This record gives sequence, structure tokens and C-alpha cells, in this order.
Amino acid sequence: MNNLIRRLGNSDVSVSALGLGCWPLAGMTREGITREDAIATVRAAYESGVTHFDTAFCYGENGESERAIAAAIDGKRHSVEFASKCGIHWGADHKQCVNGQPDRLRHEVEESLKRLSTDYLDLLYLHAPDPEVPIEESASALRGILESGKAKAIGASNMTVDQLERFHAVCPLSACQMPYNMLQRGIETSVLPWCQKNNVAMVVYWPLMKGLLTGTMKNDRVFPLSDSRHKYPMFKGIEFKKNLAFVDQLRPIANRLKCAVPDLVLAWTAEQAGITSVLFGATSPHQVHENVRGMSVTLDTQAKNDIREAISARGSIIGRRAV
Repeated sequence: MNNLIRRLGNSDVSVSALGLGCWPLAGMTREGITREDAIATVRAAYESGVTHFDTAFCYGENGESERAIAAAIDGKRHSVEFASKCGIHWGADHKQCVNGQPDRLRHEVEESLKRLSTDYLDLLYLHAPDPEVPIEESASALRGILESGKAKAIGASNMTVDQLERFHAVCPLSACQMPYNMLQRGIETSVLPWCQKNNVAMVVYWPLMKGLLTGTMKNDRVFPLSDSRHKYPMFKGIEFKKNLAFVDQLRPIANRLKCAVPDLVLAWTAEQAGITSVLFGATSPHQVHENVRGMSVTLDTQAKNDIREAISARGSIIGRRAV
């Protein structure tokens, strides 16, 4: 994998090509994740060369993800990049609420800064557009935060091209964050070309699609209600079987390159045109160490061609939006 440190668009911020996506550390989508587990995971990532830590105000009902990052990175703030998001919070009924009102966004950013024990964010995203608030109003609030110095760069997550354009006209975007992996390549049609044209970095999540592309799952796997994956069509019935069959086609490619399937998948994702940083999830140091191996994998022409053929043979998939 080339260029392990990459610039975020036209900003002064650079991030590691692999970043730790810190949503799983909140313990809301996996059972048994403790604060100690979360802190150990972040430390393992940092010690392995990962400097880009991606979190959000709503990662945990009480900011568990941001608090764990602060505890793990204590004393090393200036050698890492903190990316957080505002615009989604947890309501009294334990459901996520999208709120793009300027006052709410400013409140969440202030709270995130306290939780992270810092006076600035390297990157601040609007987590998702609020259908009840003009995108220009939310963008104006984030522009004010940028100009105050509390954020070095601004990003937008889970948006259409039209929303990105409207946001960008009010507040300059340095990054966009969207889901992307071998099976979910929807951003290649319009969002990614728009970002490339406007020098906006693309940061992607779900490169391993919640573990689906790790090569560790079996056809008889059943996800309990406490595991969010039970909600996704990709993990059910015939779709699940087709996806696991696709993963089986990756195994000989990985074996020839003498790497594991997740290494192959992460390396492929980070090498795609326009992709600046790839966020992987982990809930233990062991998982971190497995994922960061992808930074040392180089795909040759044969591997790229074989992967392209496997993706084409799999065809369209039935997916689900994150937000």
C-alpha cells in the first residue's frame, strides 16, 4: 500500500491511509465491549502506526468512544488526528435523532472537545443531513467552527452530490465520508467523481463490511438481536451465501500474495483512485494487529485483475444505508 500518510484534500491536515473507526468501541453494536477493551484497542492502533481516529458525538449514549480515545491517547495528542462528527444524538427513547440546527451542532462540538480532552479537532464532519434543516444552515455553523480554530478541516458524511455542492458553496469541504467496499461501490458513480473534481478527500468506512469480507464467517452464522448485523440484507439468506461465495474467490488471491483475506481487501480499498483513508473497525488489539497488516500489502496486476473479475461475477448486491 503506497503513501501511508495522505493529505485531506486542500487542507493542511494529513491522515494515515488506514484509520481506526471507533463506533464499535462504544459497545452498542457488539456485546461485552468494556472501557478497558476500547482503550487497549486504541493504544494498539497507535502503536501499530495508525494516527487517524474517527469517532462521533453519538458513538455511545454518553460519548464512550470519544472518552476511550482520550484516555488511550493521553499525552500524544499532537501525533494523532482526531476526526469527529456532529448532527446525530441519542434521544430519550434510545433512538438516534438527526439534528442539524446550528445551536445543536455547536453544542455537540463543544461536548466532543471536552470528551476528547482537546481544544481542536483535526477534522469535523456533519454526520448526516437533517431533512428539516436547510443544508446551508448546518454548513454555516460548521464554517463558524472552522474559522474559530476548533476544527482544522470540515467534512460531510452520508450525503448526495447535490447536498455536497450546497454545503461546499457555504463551507469549504476537505473530506467526505461514505461506505465503500468491494461489494458496495455506489460512490464510484457520482459522489467520488465529484470529490475528485473538487479536491475533496474521500474517507471510507465498512471496507470489510462489518466482518463479512474478513473470510472468517460461515454459512450457518446467525446474528443475535443484540448484534446490528441482523438488520442488514447482506447477512441474510441467499444474499449472505452469495457474499460468502465471493469471499471464497478472494482466498486463492490472498494465498498467492501470502497475506490474509482482510489484508487483501484493505489494500485493494486503499489503492482505489480517489480514496484517501480507509477506516477499519476493531474491538481488541488482536483485531487491530490483523488489520494493519494491510498497510504492507502490494497488489500486483494479476491480483487486481482477479479481484475485478470476482467483483464482476458477483454482480449487484442488496444493501442497506448506514444513516
